[in-house]
Amino acid sequence: MGKPEPTSSGVPDDRQSTTAADSTGPYLRVTDLRVRFDTEDGVVRAVDGVSFGVERGRTLGIVGESGSGKSVTSLAVLGLHNAKRTTISGSICLGGRELVGLGEEQIRRLRGRDLAMIFQDPLSALHPYYTVGRQIAEAYRIHHPGASRRAARQRAVDMLDRVGIPQPAKRFDQYPHEFSGGMRQRAMIAMALVNDPALLIADEPTTALDVTVQAQILDLLADLQAEFHSAIILITHDLGVVGQVADDVLVMYGGRAVEHGTAEQVLRRPQHPYTWGLLSSVPTLHGPADADLVPIRGNPPSLIDLPAGCAFHPRCGYAARTGGRSTGEVPELRPTDEPGHLVACHLPAADRVRIRTEETAHVGVQS
Repeated sequence: MGKPEPTSSGVPDDRQSTTAADSTGPYLRVTDLRVRFDTEDGVVRAVDGVSFGVERGRTLGIVGESGSGKSVTSLAVLGLHNAKRTTISGSICLGGRELVGLGEEQIRRLRGRDLAMIFQDPLSALHPYYTVGRQIAEAYRIHHPGASRRAARQRAVDMLDRVGIPQPAKRFDQYPHEFSGGMRQRAMIAMALVNDPALLIADEPTTALDVTVQAQILDLLADLQAEFHSAIILITHDLGVVGQVADDVLVMYGGRAVEHGTAEQVLRRPQHPYTWGLLSSVPTLHGPADADLVPIRGNPPSLIDLPAGCAFHPRCGYAARTGGRSTGEVPELRPTDEPGHLVACHLPAADRVRIRTEETAHVGVQS
C-alpha cells in the first residue's frame, strides 16, 4: 500500500481515494432511507423511504416545513442519531462506502474529514469556554494526529482568512461571544471545511442572519464549493435561498419525498400540490404587487400517526379529484414528462399540468 498523499498543509491524509466509478456518479447516494424513533407515545416514522443523490460540485436543496424529516435525514447521513433509540434502514453510500451499519468509531473517522456539517445555531455549536481558533485547530488535529500545534494553528488562521474573517490571527484567540452572528457562522464554515470534506451539509445556515449577511454567507459557500469541488446539501425552509444556490431540489413532507428534480423544474414547473402551496406562501418580485400570499391550510401531520394514503391529503385542495386514491394509497415517486423530474401525487399528469398553468399560475420562484 502506497504512502498517503500529503494535504495542502503538508500533513499526510489517510483517506481512501475515490474510485473512477464514484467520481462520475453521485458522491452521496441515499436509497430507501428509513429512520424511526421509539417513544413512549409510539413509533415516530421520521423518514420513510427517502432516496436521492448528490454529485460533487452540485448543491441539493432539501425543503419542507418543520417536522418534514429534513434534519433527521442529514443527521442520519452523519451518523449522529442515538443508536439505542433509533432504527435506521436503507442505504447511505458515501464515495462508494456504505455508512449504514458502520460502528461509531468508523463513522467518527469519516465525520469532519469526508463529510461535515454547518449547524443552524453557531452559538450553540461552538463551545463558549474555548477560543474559536482552538476549536478549529482541534477539529483539524483530530484527523491529522501528526500535525503540530503550530501547524494546526496556522491551518485554522488560514481557514479563518479564507472565509473572510478580518485579522484572522487576532480572531483566533477570541471566544465565540466576541464574534458577531455572521462571523460565528463563518467560523463554523471554517471548522467544517478545515479538513477539506467532499460533502458539506448546511442545516438552515442563514436563518438567524440579516439579509445582507445571508447573501454574503451564500456567496461564500458558492465560492468555497467551486474551490473544493464539494457536494453540498442545503437544508432550509426558505425557497428564495433554494432558488438562488441549489442545482437540485428535494421536497419532503411527512417524512417522505413528494417531489424531486432540478431547481428549474421544481421551482418553475412544480408538479405537487404541496410544492404549489410552499411557493404560493412566499412573496415574489413577479406578478401584481398587491397579490395576497396564500398559506397552506392546516398543520403538518404527526409522524406518530400519519394520515392513511397521501400524508398531504387532509390539507390538499385537490384530493377529491383522485377518486379516493389519496385517502387509501400512498403515492410513489414517479417520472413526469420531464427527464429527472419525479413527483408523488395521485392526480393525473394532465390535471397537474392544467392546475399548475390555470389555477396556480402565480406560483414560482425566480432563481
